[in-house]
Formats: sequence, C-alpha cells, structure tokens
Amino acid sequence: MNHISKLAPISNNVKLFNEWIFLLLITTILFLASCTSAPDQMAAAPAPALPVITISQSSQQTFVDYPASIQGATDLEIRPQIAGTIDRVLVNEGQLVNKGQLLFQISELPFRAQLNTAKASLHAAQASVLNAQLEIDKLTPLVQAKVVSVFQLQTAKTAHQIALANVEQAKSNVNSAQINLNYTQIKAPISGYIGRLPKKQGSLVGPTDVESLTQLSDVHEVHVYFSLAETDFIDFNAKYQGNSVADRIKHLPAVSLVLADQTIYPSQGKIDMIDGQFDKTTGAITLRASFANGQGLLRSGNTGKVRLSLEHSDILLVPQASTIEIQDKVFVFAVGKDNKISKQPIKVLGTSGTNYLVEDGLKSGDQIVSKGFESLKEGDLIQPEKAKTVTAYNASNK
Repeated sequence: MNHISKLAPISNNVKLFNEWIFLLLITTILFLASCTSAPDQMAAAPAPALPVITISQSSQQTFVDYPASIQGATDLEIRPQIAGTIDRVLVNEGQLVNKGQLLFQISELPFRAQLNTAKASLHAAQASVLNAQLEIDKLTPLVQAKVVSVFQLQTAKTAHQIALANVEQAKSNVNSAQINLNYTQIKAPISGYIGRLPKKQGSLVGPTDVESLTQLSDVHEVHVYFSLAETDFIDFNAKYQGNSVADRIKHLPAVSLVLADQTIYPSQGKIDMIDGQFDKTTGAITLRASFANGQGLLRSGNTGKVRLSLEHSDILLVPQASTIEIQDKVFVFAVGKDNKISKQPIKVLGTSGTNYLVEDGLKSGDQIVSKGFESLKEGDLIQPEKAKTVTAYNASNK
C-alpha cells in the first residue's frame, strides 16, 4: 500500500506535463494558421472601383499658329522732290488724311522767281521769232526782184528756225519751273495714316535726305506675312490640292489672326499669295493673308500669329488628364477584358481643347482608366465604373 501511494503523485505530474504539451501544440498550430491566412486575406481584398472611359473616333479641328508681321496695303515714304525750307506742316502725327490733301508747304519764293524768269525768257524767244519772220518777209520780194541774193533769204530763214527752237526751249524751262513750284506743295498720294514728323517748320529739306518727311500707310486692308518651313509647306500642299498655285489658293480656308495680347481679331482673312521661292537663309517660304481693317484697329508694324485650321476625320481623342508622361512618352492605363490594367504608350498627333489626338497606340472601343490611376501597376485588377465616351469629355471642355 505504501508503494502504491508513492506512485500517485508521479502519475499526476506526468498528466499535467502531457496537458501542457498539448496546449503548446494547439497554440503553435493556431499561430501558424493565422500566419498563413494573413496573405490569403490580403489577396482577397476587393479590387478598387475606378472610372473608365471608352475611346471613340471623332472629327476634330485643330489649329497651328505661325508668327506673322503686319503691313498696310500701301506703305509710302513721303520725301521732297526739291530742296527748300518748310514753311508749314499741315498735318499731325497719326492723322488720317485723304488722297490729294496738302501735307507740307515748302517756301515757294525762289521757285516762283525761277518761273517768272523762265516766262520772261519765253517772251523774249517769241519776240525773236517775230523779228526773224519780219526779216524773211522783207527779203522775200527783194530776192524775187533780184535785189539781194538768195543766200541772205536762206540765212534769215535759218535764224527764224533757231528762234522757234529757242521758244520751245523757253517753254520747257517754264514747264520745269512750274513743276518745281508745284513741288513746294507736298500732297498725300494715297489716303492713310501719317507717321512720325521728324522735320518741323523751318527745317531745310532736300531729295537726298536720309530721313523722310514722314510715312503714310494705307491700312483699310492689311497684309499679314508669315512663313512655313519646308516640311510644313509639303504638308500644306498635301492637304490643299489644286492644279496650280492660283487654284490651290482659291480653295484655301479662311485664316484667323491672333493679336499680341492673344485675342482673336474679329475678322477672318484669306491667304492670297505664296512666294515663288524659299528663302535660302531661313529655308522657309513666305505666305500672305489679307484682312479687312475698316475700323483701323491694325497698323503697319503690328505683330501677331496667323492661325491655320486643320481638319482631322476619324481621329481618336484621349483626355490629357487621363494620361501620364514619362521621359517624353505619353502613357494611358488600358483596361483589358478581364479588367486587368496595362500601361499603354500612345503616339500623340496634336491637341484639341483638353484632349490629345491619338495617332497610334489605341483603337476605337478601347477602354482606359480616366483618373485615380496613380498607384496602379501593370497587371492590377480594377472594378470599372460606368463607362463614358471621350467625346462627352470633349463636349464639356468646349
């Protein structure tokens, strides 16, 4: 009995030890199970819901701007034809004048004196003609009566011819003096706006002066000159067909003028001239567009940009906000059939409003993530929201 009583505590200790081992094993199993289920729970997280748009084809109009210089239909330098002193300046700077209006008056006193002298010489020459005629009339009957020789009569007739020539020369001198006198009045050859007036009353002026009296610009219509590079000109000819330059010009669309403050000139213009050759220095060819300027808003020397419109039929549009640019390349996040994401490069042809015109990389019907794609990676899954077409975005941006 004593032996059996001694073995009872040992049996109890073994039992407790086995229970402890069992509890430790269960805890270990539960811990390992929790560790292995965590990735499964993370993998089972729902895919993010992101807005998706459907790419469709559309006809769009884009614009290309070219730097331009503006000139009046006629720009003239007003210069004196004679040397003299300005008596009066009859216009103000910037004034609108009409054709034939008096602008400057040069002192006419020396030229009027020259005219009077030329007239006096003419009267003297005319008197010489009368005197020579009288001599002929006197000698003619005497020659017939053989009182004087024929030689004397011929000499008188020669003197008469010389007197007539002197009259013609005197008349020419009168006309020249009259022209010089008329040149003392400098009138506007065309209607237009007066420029700066560097010469004032009392200034001595002449035809050989480096500086003109003023400039006169007829700007009821202005000519806007711009240039196309050789590649642009080739593309220009490809878009606008014609059998000749004149025929091609007839079919060119109207162009707009962007002013220096980026506003659009209210009237559209028409390209009416293409230069005959390229500039060897710049490698560009000059074109001219004419714009009506009835209100006088434009002046010679203005600058701006000529805006040409280009029509694109069946072009794909992608909102710029739905793209990302990496190392000068533009990407979109395309949505596959299984809603997996792929980063797709696209080739951009140009812009229209806030949209890119896509030349390559997408096709009509493709879907892309419109926003919220910053954390997406290649192969990620998403839940597409109700799809919209890119044309709806385009209409809202116009």
